[in-house]
Amino acid sequence: MTALDPLDADPADATGPRARLVTATESSARPEPLETPDTPDADDAAGETVLGRRFRALTLGIISVVSLIAFEASAVNTAMPVAAHALDGVELYAYAFSAYFTASLFAMTLSGEWCDRKGPLAPLFAGIATFGAGLVLSGSAQQMWAFVAGRGVQGIGGGLVIVALYVVVGRAYPERLRPAVLAAFSAAWVLPVIVGPLAAGTVTEHLSWRWVFLAIPVLVLLPLSVMLPALRKLPAGDRTPAMNRGRILLALAVAAGAGLLQYAAQDIGWLSLVPAALGLALLVPCILRLLPRGTFRAARGLPSVVLLRGVAAGAFLGAESFVPLMLVTERGLSATLAGLSLTGGGLTWALGSFTQSRPRLEPYRERLMGAGMLLIAASIAMLPLALLDGVPAWIVAVAWIIGGYGMGLAISSGSVLLLKLSRPEDAGTNSASLQVSDALGNITLVGLSGVLFVAFGGGSVSHGTEDVLEAGNAGGHPAAFTAVFLAMTAAALVGAFVTTRLRPARAQQSVVPD
Repeated sequence: MTALDPLDADPADATGPRARLVTATESSARPEPLETPDTPDADDAAGETVLGRRFRALTLGIISVVSLIAFEASAVNTAMPVAAHALDGVELYAYAFSAYFTASLFAMTLSGEWCDRKGPLAPLFAGIATFGAGLVLSGSAQQMWAFVAGRGVQGIGGGLVIVALYVVVGRAYPERLRPAVLAAFSAAWVLPVIVGPLAAGTVTEHLSWRWVFLAIPVLVLLPLSVMLPALRKLPAGDRTPAMNRGRILLALAVAAGAGLLQYAAQDIGWLSLVPAALGLALLVPCILRLLPRGTFRAARGLPSVVLLRGVAAGAFLGAESFVPLMLVTERGLSATLAGLSLTGGGLTWALGSFTQSRPRLEPYRERLMGAGMLLIAASIAMLPLALLDGVPAWIVAVAWIIGGYGMGLAISSGSVLLLKLSRPEDAGTNSASLQVSDALGNITLVGLSGVLFVAFGGGSVSHGTEDVLEAGNAGGHPAAFTAVFLAMTAAALVGAFVTTRLRPARAQQSVVPD
């Protein structure tokens, strides 16, 4: 849902990657916008729009790919309980989600290295093919472990695709059109989020849950054929052909560490401390070297962009994960109504993304992101009001409409800043760092929400509808929900502070990779 002091994989540097300082006399304080010989300059594309003759096929292809991925995400969530029950693997239910997430962590960094050295065409098509293969594996699985393995293959494909798409935007579109393209990314999620669960539920009930997975790969062929001619014109990266194996190994260690932490979180107890300790031992030192130096101290410029992405995404999802459970157990709503309370947030997310794409707002991008984070903080802070009997339950829908708009402002603007502050040869690495920060923010803050919920008496949280209803019958836990929402509000306020660090100091030295 930030950027970097790009890195050099020097194992002797324990605090982060070694970087070469370039003084203001050698480069401007703000890196030049992405330009390549085949990227239209401002004069050539002055009258063009993202749907003009020059960019129409590529834009429609990108939107179609994003829409299909979004549809898969919403549809799979609907079909997953039925699939787990049919395969007699409910005990592995959570791993069907975490396998995708953990595998994508590794694939994001791999895609960044691949894009920077070979261009985005190969990783994009490889990612789509891998994503489709994972869908087929899951859809044809006869045992739950094979289903989980298929989800892991999907995660590799998804990680490759999302980073490659950011690089395509940076290399194919002039700077003035990038906000509009990234706004289209958000808009591409709106219809799938609304239609996906209904379509998947209908297919699951009348045909089979397997067709939710098996039908999507065929739908990808059309957008690929539409965008292929434009993608072939994009130049390859300017770096040496060899990939940075150190970064790839770091990403693998981060994914392994995150997987161990998620495994430990499935059954909190003394024995779970062992995988948790191993996970932290892998995750912490490797992520410090994988992300740009200065990320976790909010250094000005790209590091703060990267940090903000993780904070914003994690705070929003950390709160959102507990909203349906709160509405079911504390207010007695059905699972369907509880889920619908979040729909407005998806619509206003697209609206916020559209707002930040307006050319006249470009000089105020950092302020837009600050306003977005404050809206997110305000929306999460409103959620505990729903625990009061005198307050109508629809206050949650109002809060999430506000928060969704803030996410649209903050997330899409962060992607625009990332591309603006990245050199062409670093776009893949920087985009990968942005996505890794997003994923780690989700792991960290959603995990923190779960810990707080249990610590304040909420008990274990189950994804199964029957267990949720039983929890509601057993009695409410308003303190547990309040603790979660206040913590995520505080995280969003930290993000609002980070937005004051997004613009590099005028006289500041720029950090670029060796």
